[in-house]
Amino acid sequence: MSRNGRRIAANPIPYWAQAGKTREVFEQAFRDFQEIGFTAVKADVPEGMGAAEYARWLAGFGLSPSIGLFSSPLDETVDVGELLEQARRFGAQQAELGLDRTMLSSMAVPARMRTPAVGADFDQGRLDRAIENAGRVCEVLLAEGVRPLHHSHVGGVFETEAEVTALLDGLGPDLIGFGPDTGHLRWAGADPLDLIRRYADRIGGVHLKDVYPDHLPATADGGDYRSVSGSGRLWAEPGRGVLDLDAVVAALPPDYDGDYMIEVDHPSVGSLYESHRISFEWATRALGEVAVS
Repeated sequence: MSRNGRRIAANPIPYWAQAGKTREVFEQAFRDFQEIGFTAVKADVPEGMGAAEYARWLAGFGLSPSIGLFSSPLDETVDVGELLEQARRFGAQQAELGLDRTMLSSMAVPARMRTPAVGADFDQGRLDRAIENAGRVCEVLLAEGVRPLHHSHVGGVFETEAEVTALLDGLGPDLIGFGPDTGHLRWAGADPLDLIRRYADRIGGVHLKDVYPDHLPATADGGDYRSVSGSGRLWAEPGRGVLDLDAVVAALPPDYDGDYMIEVDHPSVGSLYESHRISFEWATRALGEVAVS
């Protein structure tokens, strides 16, 4: 049975983004999430830990695994054989955790990390190659029993709306679904609500992320990815930014059966705990009738 199912989940990314993915860092995040009230967390098994041990570890904090993420540049820099083996191992691990879907994202393309959210250094050949590579990864994940969902992310090959739609339309619904990140889409100039409505029948997961207007619209001289993302004035706790997340939730299909993952990559308040408390408070108010514990 899938452990997906309209829960309010958390992503501990701000805990490990600077401090690293150590056991101590994750334990602090899990203690905070347990105290705040979250019951699910993004599946991110530390190196050297098996899926069963990870699930028991989470359970000790009253948490269970939620939809994870397989990421790669997916461009000409990757060794395709190694990429597919990584995808196979990842898919098997996620399936062992009881998950039947995963996010799939392109990340960390150097030109786009330097100049984020504007489609820098576009190359049609690179895009075509990345779509082909993504399709092969999807085939591997599906063979492991895990449905891939494209997860939009600034800094990758599929950054702009045109690139996202080229991927989704090019591979088709039998190969890839949609797992939008509202904040990354908006930072890159797309309207998350329009894309969610367009691909509603393919949505299996969502990252509900808000953004402040300070870095919108993105410009070529607006700073690199890490400086903008870490400024405290890009990512907003949900309900504090410019996105109409209530409309986003309402646009999800009636039979949506994925989790609602709340994500603030870099908190805009001084405390990681407080950022997640604010986020959970918003989520319980906004999602109370559609989410399950």
